[in-house]
Amino acid sequence: MANKFALTASMMCADYGNLEREVRDLEKAGIDSFHIDIMDGRYVNNFAMSLYDMAYIASASKKPLDVHLMIEHPRNSIDMFLAKLRKGDTVYIHPEAEYHPSATLQKIIDAKMHPGIAINPGTSVETIREMLRIVDHVLIMAVNPGNASQMFLPFVGEKIEQLIELRDQMGFKLFWDGACGADKIKRYAPEGIDGFVLGTTLLFGKKTGYDEIIKSIRNMDFKYLEHEKKTPCNNYMS
Repeated sequence: MANKFALTASMMCADYGNLEREVRDLEKAGIDSFHIDIMDGRYVNNFAMSLYDMAYIASASKKPLDVHLMIEHPRNSIDMFLAKLRKGDTVYIHPEAEYHPSATLQKIIDAKMHPGIAINPGTSVETIREMLRIVDHVLIMAVNPGNASQMFLPFVGEKIEQLIELRDQMGFKLFWDGACGADKIKRYAPEGIDGFVLGTTLLFGKKTGYDEIIKSIRNMDFKYLEHEKKTPCNNYMS
C-alpha cells in the first residue's frame, strides 16, 4: 500500500514550452497539487513565476494550487492573487516579509483559502509560534529561499521535530520544500511530514514518466533514480 503523504509539483521546474501538457500529465500521474513560486526580486534576489502563470495553471487544472509568496509586504498585493485563486487553494507568506503577518493571513482566511506560513532555515519556531494557531499549513524551508542548487541545512531537522510536536497540538499540516531527495522522504515521511514539494531532484527532467515516478515515490521505491540524472532547475532550489 502506498504511503499517505501529499505530493505537490514545483511548477517553476516545469517545461514552459509545453505547460498545458505538463499540467495534464501531472494530473494523470496523480499529483496532489501544483506548487507556484512567486518571487519579486526584493524579498529574495531572484524572479520566478508571475501572477499570470499562476492564473493559467488555476484555469487549466481542478487540482489545488499551493502558492508560495516570496515577496515583500504581501498584504499590499494579496488581493490580486486571491482574486485569481479558488476556495480551497493554499497561500503561504513569509512572516518576516510583513509588518503584521496575522492581518495578511486573515485576508487569506476571509477568502476561504488555506492560510500558510513559510519558515526559513534561520527563523526560529518561537518567533512564529503564535501564528501557528491560525494557519492550516506550514512550509518548512530546508534551504534558504530564492536560489537554485543549495544543499540541505542539517539543523532544520531539529526544527522539524519541534513543529511535528506543535502540529499535533494545533492541527496544522507540515510540508517540506527545498532539496527534497529520496533520502529526505524516506526519513521524514515516517516521522510525520504531511507533504513534499517535488522539483528536479525527484520529478522533473527525467526520462521516466511522471506516473511511474509518483507511484515510486508514494511507495518509497526509488530504484528509477539509479539511472536518472538531475536536470538543473534554472530558477529555484527544488
